[in-house]
Amino acid sequence: MIKCNNLFDNPNMKQIAEAGNVKVFEYQRDLSVTPETALTAYYAAEMNFRKRQVLIEMNGSPWTLQAGAMQWMTGNVTMGSGIKGVGDFLGKAISAKVTKESTAKPEYTGNGLLMLEPTTKHILLVNVEDWGGIVLEDGLFLACDGRIKHSVVARSNLSSAALGGEGLFNLCLTGSGLAVLESPVPMDELIEFELDNDVVRIDGNMAIAWSNSLQFTVERSSKSLMGSAVSGEGFVNVYRGSGKILMSPL
Repeated sequence: MIKCNNLFDNPNMKQIAEAGNVKVFEYQRDLSVTPETALTAYYAAEMNFRKRQVLIEMNGSPWTLQAGAMQWMTGNVTMGSGIKGVGDFLGKAISAKVTKESTAKPEYTGNGLLMLEPTTKHILLVNVEDWGGIVLEDGLFLACDGRIKHSVVARSNLSSAALGGEGLFNLCLTGSGLAVLESPVPMDELIEFELDNDVVRIDGNMAIAWSNSLQFTVERSSKSLMGSAVSGEGFVNVYRGSGKILMSPL
């Protein structure tokens, strides 16, 4: 029997979120400082620039992690490569190349605790089923329930990648379960749009995630070239249909 002393009773380590079998902890201060770094660490904490960690309580169901995300694990937890044969490896290698994700996402199964590496990014806990399939910006994926399927989605046209400031391919998660995402912006500052057969136009690549059901294109902000030039907006990213969008305002 393993006891994790100073984990749940550490006053400097505060639980800030929980969903299902996932808990998110945040270090209130960086205590491992030197006289030279103490001032920077103090003001970093005051500006909410803090280290955060995700703890997954494994209950027999598999979990898929971004490569290198695991810090430690206890109990009867085993790790697999997540690769199911040569064909699966080649497919995931191609997917990794175009989405900038890791080729192999290790899969963990069993019963115990699984702690992920500290990060200064903000943690988002998303129920994938609520999105009907969620498309992610590069670098957003951290971990997910092993029942969730990973696929690559392409833009509906080349112009949406060339003009919209987005990549041509993105990682898409579908199925039922929880996904853990790393966001440069906290959830409190993100704007969530819910579209019901409607349109959202965004100037720039500010959307960090959106429903796979939405059609994404890039269009002129005005019907005419002269109008776009006068308004100073030029081209905007357009999302049509029914679904959700998470947008960073900064």
